[in-house]
Amino acid sequence: MQRIDAVYHVRGESQFVDDIPPPAQMLYATVFASPVAHGKILALDTQAALTVDGAIAVFTAADIPGCNQWGTIIADQPLLAINEVQYVGQPVAVVVAKTQQIAQKAAKHITIDIEELPLILEPREAFAKGQIIGKPRTFVLGNVDSSWEQCDLVVEGTCEIGGQEHLYLETQRSRAIPLEGKAMRVYSSTQNPHGTQKTIAQILGLPCHAVEVDVKRLGGAFGGKEEQATPWACMAALAAWHLQKPVELVLSRLDDLKMTGKRHPYSSDFKIGVTNLGKILAYEVKHYQNAGAYADLSPAVLERTLFHSTNAYFIPNVRIFGASCRTNLPPSTALRGFGGPQGMFVIESAIAKVAETLAIPREEIQAKNLLQQGDILPYGQELATNNVRLCWQEAETTYKLSEIRNSIAQFNASHFDTKKGYAIMPVCFGISFAQTFLNQASALVEIYTDGNVSISTGGVEMGQGLSTKLAEIAVKALGIDENRINIETTNTTRIANMSASAASVTADLNGNATLAAIGQILDRLKLVAAKELGVDEVDKIAIAHEQVLYAGEPTDLTWEKLVTTAYLSRKNISAHGFYATPGLEFERITEKGHPFAYHVCGTAIVEVTLDCLRGIYQIDAVKIVHDLGRSVNKLVDIGQVEGGLAQGLGWMTIEDLQFNEKGQLLSNNLANYKVPDIYFVPKQIEIKFLENADNSPAPYGSKAIGEPPLMYGVGVFFAIRQAMQAFHYQGELAFTSPLTPERVLCELYADELKEMAKSIIGNLKL
Repeated sequence: MQRIDAVYHVRGESQFVDDIPPPAQMLYATVFASPVAHGKILALDTQAALTVDGAIAVFTAADIPGCNQWGTIIADQPLLAINEVQYVGQPVAVVVAKTQQIAQKAAKHITIDIEELPLILEPREAFAKGQIIGKPRTFVLGNVDSSWEQCDLVVEGTCEIGGQEHLYLETQRSRAIPLEGKAMRVYSSTQNPHGTQKTIAQILGLPCHAVEVDVKRLGGAFGGKEEQATPWACMAALAAWHLQKPVELVLSRLDDLKMTGKRHPYSSDFKIGVTNLGKILAYEVKHYQNAGAYADLSPAVLERTLFHSTNAYFIPNVRIFGASCRTNLPPSTALRGFGGPQGMFVIESAIAKVAETLAIPREEIQAKNLLQQGDILPYGQELATNNVRLCWQEAETTYKLSEIRNSIAQFNASHFDTKKGYAIMPVCFGISFAQTFLNQASALVEIYTDGNVSISTGGVEMGQGLSTKLAEIAVKALGIDENRINIETTNTTRIANMSASAASVTADLNGNATLAAIGQILDRLKLVAAKELGVDEVDKIAIAHEQVLYAGEPTDLTWEKLVTTAYLSRKNISAHGFYATPGLEFERITEKGHPFAYHVCGTAIVEVTLDCLRGIYQIDAVKIVHDLGRSVNKLVDIGQVEGGLAQGLGWMTIEDLQFNEKGQLLSNNLANYKVPDIYFVPKQIEIKFLENADNSPAPYGSKAIGEPPLMYGVGVFFAIRQAMQAFHYQGELAFTSPLTPERVLCELYADELKEMAKSIIGNLKL
């Protein structure tokens, strides 16, 4: 199947939140936010805003009828600041007017007096001052302390890992429409309709059933709309509740950049011990996560970092420490990979330092320590697959690694100012929500008398191709034409208590729930067919190509006739299906269990060319072998690999998220925050899916695809690093990401820059 919404996208017909024709008397809201990062609110004057022609109302925390605190993990964040502000861009008031332009103009008339307080911007400082969200956590395997003496080499290092902006095409937005009986319908660009519904209900003091959240599709999310879509929906609903008129709130790109959280920056220390042959015996890492001002999803993101701090390697003695550190920046949040990429970057850095110290290729150490089936991971789960090694071997053979290595060596030997580098990036990523209870989904499948099918699930289509996959799953299960399937909006009234569309499990959970519903209907239809055909062996009945088969042979009974007969026989041709991933458990007291249904594995070879005089680089090729299981839709899955890869490459190279000493975002527009474009992406991308890799927990043996490909992008850091080392560089390079062209130049010419600085200082003194 082609993507079922591709034609609508190309024609510009796809509807998002504010594409739906506005209802009568709709008003528009904008947000007045804190201009400083930390301080006490001494005075707030909103009266002047109401003097602007067309301004309707201004709402503050005092106008919230329910609870002003919200947060999925820890309810520590006020919807609207009341006494204190904790970051630049924190919402303080909501301004409502007849147009968005008027609302924005009126917001500029609000004045606020804030007594500024000391800032904390760095996670290590926050940790030292006890500003910790939740509790620090530690995963332990074996005995690290007694292992160091057995090591021939022990090296230590520090990693500074940058954040990343989501930059979804559709900024944060919601539309709230009051209904009779003080009920509320909200159209929201959210990955988490139930979370949004529940929080709106709490803010307004309503029961959940009085709030309906409906989502057609998102114009991208990448995790940025899992938790952080909620407050904007709440603000729109708050205004609509008071005014009893529809209210829409759409963030401008600049406000979205300023007010929303990003990928978590990390500062991490590592210590690794190996034998002279490169076998890793011990690994210790401490992660200081920059969580921002409030909890958001930071504790869960940190947990995922702990899970994946050893990536695709078996290390017998491990100690992994992590703390969510509270700073005066916007609350950091989920972003594709959800903490896993940060943990993987550190272990890859540790291996790089070992390889450089031993003067052997980095991939030799990687290959010696790859996970294999039966290995115990630091969180106690036994790895059930050998595909980590299979993907590595397949990549090494298919893409002729030895030839790549020799070709790059020859190039570097014959070029002075331009150098090439390569790196291998293996990935092993667990699939499931780490919180066991979230691994559940429901689906409502309804068959109409004309044979057409309506499917409602809790999964949100956000560009990842979920709707296409659900339709294809249904087509295969029912044996009917794809044009009969309609995937409905995601709606909290039809599907209650849905988990967020996140953690790469949306297709798994909702696909299995859809199959559960279809299975019930098929059981009933087969009984009807058996009676109609006058046969007894129901298990020999099947449906294929809209024809009822018996013992593999076509009958005169068509799909439409079967459905009509079932209806006339008063048989239920609708069903609600439910699925909960079996076998999951994790005990946070012992930090041990079986948190993941399965693991996704893969290997990428990244090749780069570096201009050592200008610091600019070209990503020549990324060649991937990926364990996809048995793909439901290869076109969708290839798109996900390519998109995830581009996002990972950008995070490691050009996406430089910067704040100044006052906590103000410097990379606050698309002129100074660079993201991958068509000129940046690798000249060559090759993707090979591992063959005969079945997977029983997911529909038709498929595997999750959303997040794992992003981690392949980590390899580009080490490929560029290798090229830098080939350029007569003798010093020790830092493990600081992103590795921008500016940073490359500063690292390559650090000694020259120091001498230049001394000269300038000397001249100034003279």
